[in-house]
Amino acid sequence: MSFEKLPFFIELLNDNIENQAALADAVIELEETLSYEQIALLLEAFPIPVRKLIWQLLSQETQQQVFIEMRIESRQIILNASEDEECFPLFEKLDADELLDLSEDLSDRFVDYAVSRMTAKQRALFKKAQEFAFEEVGHWQSFDYIQIPERLKTSGVKKILSNVLPPLSEVFYVTNNDATLIGEVAISQIITIENDTPISSIAESDIEVLLSTENIYSAVEKVIASGKAALPVVDTKGCLTGRLDLQQACRISEQEKDSQLFQSAGLVEEEDLFANVWSSSKNRAIWLGINLITAFLASWFIGLFEGTLQQVVALAVLMPVVASMGGISGSQTLTLIIRGLALGQITDSNKKAIVFKELKVGVINGILWATVIASITYLWFSNPLLSLAIYISILGNIVIASLSGVWVPWLLTKLNIDPALSGSVILTTVTDIFGFITFLGLGALLLT
Repeated sequence: MSFEKLPFFIELLNDNIENQAALADAVIELEETLSYEQIALLLEAFPIPVRKLIWQLLSQETQQQVFIEMRIESRQIILNASEDEECFPLFEKLDADELLDLSEDLSDRFVDYAVSRMTAKQRALFKKAQEFAFEEVGHWQSFDYIQIPERLKTSGVKKILSNVLPPLSEVFYVTNNDATLIGEVAISQIITIENDTPISSIAESDIEVLLSTENIYSAVEKVIASGKAALPVVDTKGCLTGRLDLQQACRISEQEKDSQLFQSAGLVEEEDLFANVWSSSKNRAIWLGINLITAFLASWFIGLFEGTLQQVVALAVLMPVVASMGGISGSQTLTLIIRGLALGQITDSNKKAIVFKELKVGVINGILWATVIASITYLWFSNPLLSLAIYISILGNIVIASLSGVWVPWLLTKLNIDPALSGSVILTTVTDIFGFITFLGLGALLLT
């Protein structure tokens, strides 16, 4: 998917935010130009009040399809910013596949409403998929496929195939009376086959299948490597239950890669650019706490030599804590901003709002962890001036790291330098230099 059009529409919407008529025209234009996935990404580039204003101007059909494409936290922001009566139309006439993508993170009232608006067939399929664990193929399988009984002849199959086919349909599956999968036939092959030919005689039986209880991530790799548009899914008895198509496989694969990338930086992979400040602070604070444990462990080993050194050596003992806290805080922001830049969500018009949001997150986490670290320092060294020095240093370094996490990748992008490759190196240098100068400078001022 191309993201090159997103900056244009972000600027267009920002320029017309005060003009209701012009904004409505801009929204109509983006609906006609962008895909649903692109619109979902575009909305994330706006602060919540502006996002809700744009959201209300979208057509109901667009709202529903964009809602499906959104990340988890972005969906929750829309639900939290709207009354239930405004949200219920989002869950009208969803099929089982669509609701399965949403249901894990929806409240029961929305899931129950969506199920109540389904056809009996879709309700049964949804219930069937819910029997499988989240990590199993059965939970993610699609029910949109062509199943042909083995008793039919080619003439009957041609009539069935003359109707509208499901997306990514290059084959149909042949089953017996018990729904056991016998094989598959390429749709393109049917054209050249005589009408009175039994379909079972041309079905290819040597095909790759997925078990409904198989791990979804290993199954995704099989689908991608197969070179096919989809692979059939069967239960332990060999009965056809669905299929896993290439589009779904690629989406799950990309989500897993994003998850690993964000977890490496201590972030929730679904975090929105304009997520609630307290929520963002909480998500990052957990990993800052984990990082704090490792930082104090390193300081403890250095502190083993404390008895043979003078008081000023306490500064050297605590220096890794200052550097480490700044580094992890900066890398969290850096990862989020690099993703936003890659998706075209960050432009000159929303840069100020992002900087302000990250500043608030940095201040909250800075105060929290500066207090914790200063308290531990006082218990360790019984020196209030040393605790004051490290409090100021930690607070300042986390705030600087949060701001640097925005500005460093932004400036590197302007200089045509890949921030994914060099951003962390520059960021670490900035936070280390600032942290050490602040801490050692305050130490020299207060302790000597």
